[in-house]
Amino acid sequence: LFLSMLSVKNLKSLILPQVSFYTYITGFNIINGNASYNRRPHESLLLGTGVIASSSFFGLLPRLLQMRLNNTLLKKALPVIILTYISAMNVVAARSLEPIRGIEVMDKEGNVVGYSRKAGAKAVKDTATSRIILFGTSAFIPEVFSHFFLQPTQFFRQYPWSLWTFKLSCTVLAMGLMVPVSFSLYPQIERVSAPCSSFSQNEKTNLFRLLVV
Repeated sequence: LFLSMLSVKNLKSLILPQVSFYTYITGFNIINGNASYNRRPHESLLLGTGVIASSSFFGLLPRLLQMRLNNTLLKKALPVIILTYISAMNVVAARSLEPIRGIEVMDKEGNVVGYSRKAGAKAVKDTATSRIILFGTSAFIPEVFSHFFLQPTQFFRQYPWSLWTFKLSCTVLAMGLMVPVSFSLYPQIERVSAPCSSFSQNEKTNLFRLLVV
């Protein structure tokens, strides 16, 4: 996260941090997604490759535009906005099979009674929201502190490396605090009311479904 937010002057130094970051979060999203539906290994591999390529591509384009901007505030805000948005879209794309095929739902006793697309869609939506809060806050706080409180001081002007060190420490601290917060926003098991594939079209029931965030 820290390396992907650094200011760069050329495309070559920008590619590796972006690709590495989106490769990691794509793998994390796929591995920790809901595993209750049928998913073949080659499907996960092809899906992950496509998500990594598209996330990196859409993450690079605005950063290239950033290099041409003269507005300092916009140059600082644009990477945060881009990273937050694409991180959420990465979740939606990496776990796109869940709303399509549905995930297992259970009754109050824990017995699986069918599959629900609505539960799958809600699981993906809640997870994407948690990623927005996690990465958005973790990227936003170091930029605010460095821009408004640190860069104007004489010490950080005289020793630029100290600003780099502070931003790294601030990013680690912010993300360390936000990981448990974002992961605890939604319960692992939640109630949903929706038809299941094993039920008739008109029959509805209150069910529990597994939510992995």
